[in-house]
Amino acid sequence: QVQLVESGGDLVQNGGSLRLSCAASGSIFSIDAMAWYRQAPGKQRELVATITTNSANYADSVKERFTISRDNAKNTVYLQMNGLKPEDTAVYYCNARLKTTDEWFFQDYWGQGTQVTVSS
Repeated sequence: QVQLVESGGDLVQNGGSLRLSCAASGSIFSIDAMAWYRQAPGKQRELVATITTNSANYADSVKERFTISRDNAKNTVYLQMNGLKPEDTAVYYCNARLKTTDEWFFQDYWGQGTQVTVSS
């Protein structure tokens, strides 16, 4: 059993900052990549940022404003969001591609989501 628990979502003013956290727990053997996605009302879920052991990648809309980082010892991924804009308003979901102690293949796990609202 694996759980991903996000935290840090909040209401913030235009130009403000937030830091999201996502901790993975359970029978984890190995984590490959971790990522943040977001879904705004009436829109499809979109990839915000991903991080592996060697690299991080960002959607064009958040480059230079958001930073993804990872603490492997804690199985935790963070998303530092600066210069927030109203169009960043969405539910933010954590994703981890991992292998449990009971499986021989990697698969995706998701958190429950955390709401980020940016007021204009």
